[in-house]
Amino acid sequence: MTFIAIWLPTFWVFGCAIGLGILNWNGLDWPNWLRWGLGLPLILIGNVVVWSAVANIGLGATSGGPAALQVDGWYRWSRNPQYFADMMIMSGWILLAASVWVVPVAIGIIIALAIAPFAEEPWLRRTYGTAYDIYLSRTARFVGFVR
Repeated sequence: MTFIAIWLPTFWVFGCAIGLGILNWNGLDWPNWLRWGLGLPLILIGNVVVWSAVANIGLGATSGGPAALQVDGWYRWSRNPQYFADMMIMSGWILLAASVWVVPVAIGIIIALAIAPFAEEPWLRRTYGTAYDIYLSRTARFVGFVR
């Protein structure tokens, strides 16, 4: 059930943002160098990061299932690489679609992704205890160098 509760809304809101962008493609008339030169790379890099992070910890663990605390791979640099990568994807879609309809939806998604870790962290602390506290002290919430 947790799997459905997480993935269904995720695909739905991303799908809405994509659909709105297609319907109002370049409605803001932004230059191609910005849209394709910055927007597309953000989308591509974000997808590489998010799906390799999912592959690294497994679909079950990324959906809240039981697993060991992940502290290597992308998780060495970020406690939330999937959220950060999804924010990159949405930022890239804002630029690539250049749609006035996408901007408020994508910003809402980005805000939700930025807030989500605050809801997860108490559960992670209860689940992993001292190991999570140590990880928390060494690793940035979204991106950074190991402390």
